[in-house]
Amino acid sequence: MDQTADYITEEKRTELLAELKNLEGPKRKEIIDNLEYAKSLGDLSENAEYHQVREEQGKLEERIAKIKQILQSSQTMKAGGGDVVQMGSKVVVQKDGSKESKNYVIVGSEEADMVKGKISNHSPFGVALFGKKKGDTVTFQTPGGIVNYKIINVT
Repeated sequence: MDQTADYITEEKRTELLAELKNLEGPKRKEIIDNLEYAKSLGDLSENAEYHQVREEQGKLEERIAKIKQILQSSQTMKAGGGDVVQMGSKVVVQKDGSKESKNYVIVGSEEADMVKGKISNHSPFGVALFGKKKGDTVTFQTPGGIVNYKIINVT
């Protein structure tokens, strides 16, 4: 797997396709209806409702374009497996000097969420882990300084 590529999980792809369907269908129709109503209120140069709906329409079209770009440029990844850290791998690590271990999943940047234990393959931590095996130690720079983690398990 190419670490520099953009990836999304099958779950994220399904989520984005559902959002796109909603935005291009009901949401777009709702904005068009609101736009027609706002136009009926009179002079467009001083019509706050019209300008607000046009702004919403711009944001909607921007989100639609973003989703299409993500779907077009991202590769769908399968769950990781094996003993080498790659996209979709579940990694258990232990920070130097700590007895506590932490679990992470390597995901694409669109799905990264540290609170949920999902780290991007493009993050410094993700880059350091990529290609390593159980028992390896990784070192990388953080805003607080250099940190070391030992890989306890890879699945």
